[in-house]
Amino acid sequence: MLYCSTRGGVHGWDFRDVLFSGYAPDGGMFMPESLPVLSLNTLKCWTELPFTKLVVEVASLFIPTMLIPREDLEALMDVALSGFSVPEVVRIVQLKDGLSVLELFHGSTFAFKDLAMTCTVRLLDYFLQRENRRATVLVGTSGDTGGSAIQSAKDLSGLDVVVVYPRGRITPVQEKHMITCLADNIHVFAADGSSDDIDQPLRRLFADQSLVKSHGLMSLNSVNWSRVMIQLTHFIYAYLQHSGIEQSEAGMALPELEVVVPTGGAGNIAAGYIVKQMGLPLKLVAMVNANDIVHRTVTNGDFSMAASVTQTLAPAIDIQDPYNMERVFWLLLGRDGVAVKNMMEEFQHSHTHSLPENHRKLLSNILSTGKVTDEGILETMRRCWEENQYVLCPHTAVAVWHHYHCAHSVDLRRCYAATASPAKFQAAVEEAGLTFDVPEAVQALDKLATRYQNLERSVNWCKDWEAILREKIQSVGLARNNSINYYS
Repeated sequence: MLYCSTRGGVHGWDFRDVLFSGYAPDGGMFMPESLPVLSLNTLKCWTELPFTKLVVEVASLFIPTMLIPREDLEALMDVALSGFSVPEVVRIVQLKDGLSVLELFHGSTFAFKDLAMTCTVRLLDYFLQRENRRATVLVGTSGDTGGSAIQSAKDLSGLDVVVVYPRGRITPVQEKHMITCLADNIHVFAADGSSDDIDQPLRRLFADQSLVKSHGLMSLNSVNWSRVMIQLTHFIYAYLQHSGIEQSEAGMALPELEVVVPTGGAGNIAAGYIVKQMGLPLKLVAMVNANDIVHRTVTNGDFSMAASVTQTLAPAIDIQDPYNMERVFWLLLGRDGVAVKNMMEEFQHSHTHSLPENHRKLLSNILSTGKVTDEGILETMRRCWEENQYVLCPHTAVAVWHHYHCAHSVDLRRCYAATASPAKFQAAVEEAGLTFDVPEAVQALDKLATRYQNLERSVNWCKDWEAILREKIQSVGLARNNSINYYS
């Protein structure tokens, strides 16, 4: 299995190189040069596997044994997924009127990103230890990615993690998962801006190949292929558990499953579409909040960023740059790297691109969308509680709104991705007039010391933030070269 860039300038890379790269050198995103197709026999063999074993099976399709032997891969995934709060790691909850919720939030930061992040960090650590080298992870976060990266990588000797989050635009629990980690390899910045603002200086730092090479600079956002690779398992697990495939026979069409996800950066959309291309008949629905670029792209071809990010009750998807759509476009356009390069460079330069109608139709054939207001989020949270005594987080409510407002065939099974625990979004729960027993692990965050550095808004804020982050990366690297602690 080899990898190429969505922009056509890079081919023939192996998994290890892709894991440590983030963006491809030509600015694109890495994808497998070919995708395996899952047979009925394979899917049936997988139906009884626990989630951790399924992750191993899926990952082994994309990681050759010459890079990571099978027994090592099994051990890595066992360790990565051993700390989740339910034995099955993820679970499906069946509620009233066919509402099936796939709970993906039982990791240390109560968000679905813990699943792919813990696995990806273990894969990184495996190669770093084997090669006796270090890497520096640079992460911009809209709320959940940063905390998950920190909790997954804290105290690992080969990794330093630099995280930048949008101050005042995330919940207290999301913030505390980051700023209360005092491990020597964790470095947190609070920026006076949006998550899309944060992406600008980070892209400039990643474009500096001298800095990248000298400090092993890499990304753990879902730009990183490994994150998306593990997310494939979310969709495959949902399909195996909920589609009724065990009753299928050779020669029969596989049963369909509709999977509804809330989305911001479009990582879940990319993962779902890849699984669809691997042979699973998924009907994909992406639900958004007021930051509706994905919805506008599908419905009228308007792939353009709004003037600013709108703050909503679902802050982790308050994103106007759904960067993983590049992977979707690449697959949709028959792996045409030139077309994708032209499209994405126009978008990055002008923040706008109008999808030709034939491309928009192709997109709408594989993806449906919907848009939910804050009031819609609150209404959905209340209704789900009234009917099921089940509390949704506001992001999951963005998805579940679809269940209450969109008619569907009784013959089509549906599954809704629950991407975070309501424990992380207590203000939204309270605004909905609901209560929720906050886990002890969340309560304990209030008693912990904090460490972080502010990135203030200035006239030249982008250049200033870039300089501050560059200095941090270089000074941390100097400390590691001298084998000393950074915070002492």
